Parts: sequence; structure tokens; C-alpha cells
Amino acid sequence: MSIKNWLLPRSTVGIGLIAIALIALPFALATGGQAWVRIANFAILYVFLALGLNIVVGLAGLLDLGYIAFYAVGAYTWALLASPHFGLHLPVWAILPIGAACACVAGVLLGSPTLKLRGDYLAIVTLGFGEIVRIFMNNLNAPINITNGAQGITLIDPVKIGDFSFAGNSTIFGLTLSGPQKYYFLLVALALLVIVVNLRLQNSRIGRAWQAIREDEIAAKAVGINTRNVKLLAFAMGASFGGIAGGVFAAMQGFVSPESFSLIESVMILAMVVLGGMGHIPGVILGAVLLAILPEALRYGVAPLQQLLFGKVLVDPESLRMLIFGLALVLVMRFKPAGLWPAPERKAHGNPNPEEGRA
Repeated sequence: MSIKNWLLPRSTVGIGLIAIALIALPFALATGGQAWVRIANFAILYVFLALGLNIVVGLAGLLDLGYIAFYAVGAYTWALLASPHFGLHLPVWAILPIGAACACVAGVLLGSPTLKLRGDYLAIVTLGFGEIVRIFMNNLNAPINITNGAQGITLIDPVKIGDFSFAGNSTIFGLTLSGPQKYYFLLVALALLVIVVNLRLQNSRIGRAWQAIREDEIAAKAVGINTRNVKLLAFAMGASFGGIAGGVFAAMQGFVSPESFSLIESVMILAMVVLGGMGHIPGVILGAVLLAILPEALRYGVAPLQQLLFGKVLVDPESLRMLIFGLALVLVMRFKPAGLWPAPERKAHGNPNPEEGRA
């Protein structure tokens, strides 16, 4: 038997190294404080959201600026069904599917009247939908108090599996895990499931139909694709991932309010998809992680850097952080218009614009 037969395939070694890194990451981050573990958790939540939006924008080529609305629907579904607000405390296996289903219905409601819209017009309608949902959540406190208005909903139940709670410290196999560390492992498991579902969707008949609509909707109709139903399915599937992410967000935070679901969040999620590479799952994951972590890294690094260089803080760290962040985005889009890690076909054709094929 040759030596090559004893060696593991390169892909297996790579997967093993990634698994080891993911397991070790929360413990390494905890040495710098639990805040960094929470930042990693939010980065994974943004991966959920970016992968969901990638179905709509990257695969189907539909510009959506109101995606944060589905995140809000999932979060408020968990808050209403697992808090003292209505006296309900349903288990996680019931709430997450309900939240995904509610977000899915919201996606269909958004998609139905917008099927014939394209480009800027579609962007404006979806933007309006996102703002409508946020305003509804802000005002549904009278005459019947459903969302508690701008004050939000507090004392939301954490994720519980049986008697095991993901809030607070626990000792497992001799290791003491904090709440954020436990949520980290839960989020990684859910993220792997979401990635597998996305990969299966992308390579399925439905995924190819979405890509056909993205490239040329008229041609897709000509070959027998029911573009109406396929578009609605894209909105529904993308929204369901946002609903799941929203539910986990509410459980992690223990509090939700309308301010968490502003327009800037929708823009950030869209930027993650575009920056990473539309339609390419590894690129979207990369874009989500970078845009989630980079602002926080700048938040902690800008002030010490000014102290080191100038002996004092000359510019407000928050303003300088966003300035550097925005400049980095502009430079990337200037020199890598297809994204940091574009899909092979987009890299070959150099067409990052999903609307260009319809001109």
C-alpha cells in the first residue's frame, strides 16, 4: 500500500482544522472578556441573516431593503410566546418553527404585491415594508397592548432544552461554560444546519430556477419556469431564516424593542451579501463575519491607537470607527466589485449586478 493511501484527503484535514478552531474559539475569546464571545455570537446571527438574504438577492436577483422586518417578526414571536407579557412560556421546539412560519408568511405578504417590480422600485417597496413593520411594533400597545410599544418586551425566556438553560454558567464535562459560550455552540450548530440547507437549495431545481430568473426572467418564463411561484418561494425561504435568527436573538438578549430593527440593519445585511460575493455561500459567510466583527474591533482599537500615536484622543472613536469602516467598504467595492469571494461564474464574467442581465 502506497503512502498516499495512508494520508487523509486534504478536504478532510481542512474540515478537521476548522472544527478544532470553532471549538477552541469561545475559550480563546473569553480570555479577553465575555464581550468578545457575544460579538462572535452576533457574527453568527448575521451569518444566518446574510444567508437568508442571499437567497433573495444573490440567487433570485431581487433587491430587498426590508429584510430586517423578518428578523423583527421572529424576535417578537419568541418574545410574545416566551415571556410574562402574555404569561406564555412555550418550549424552544415549538417557538422556533412558529417564528419561522410567521416570518415565512410575512415574506409571502411582501412578495405577492411586488412580483412585477424590479430594481429601484422593488427596493423602495421593500424598504417601506421594513419600516412599516418597525412602526407597527412601536405602536401596537393601544388599545390592546401587544408589543408594549417603544418600551419593548423584557424578561424573555432563554433557550431551554429540558432542564438545561443556555443562560448563566454551567459545568459540562468538567468545563465551566458561561451563557454566551453555551449560546455560541448552539449558534454554530444551527449555522451548520442553515449552511447545509442553503447548499442543498442552491444545487436543487429550485435553486437553478432562481438563478435562471436572476440572469433573464423572460428566458426563464420561456423555458417553462413559473416565475411567480418561484419568486414567492425565494421571499418565503429567505424570510424563514430571518425568523429563526430573530427568535435566537430575543432569547439571547432577554429583551426586544423596535429600535433593534432599524433601516441601517437592513443595509448592513445587504452590504454583507454584496461585500462577500452575491450568490456564493462561502463569500456571504465571509462578508457577514467581517462586517459584524470589524466595527467592534475598531470600537476597541481606535482610541488606544490615537493615544499611542498622538498621546491623546483627537477624534471621537465612534465617528472615526464609522469613517474607517465606510472607507474600507468603498475601497473593496472599487477594487473587488464582485465581492471578496465571488462565485466562480461571476468572477469569470465580471458581472456582480443581478439587474444587468435584464437590461
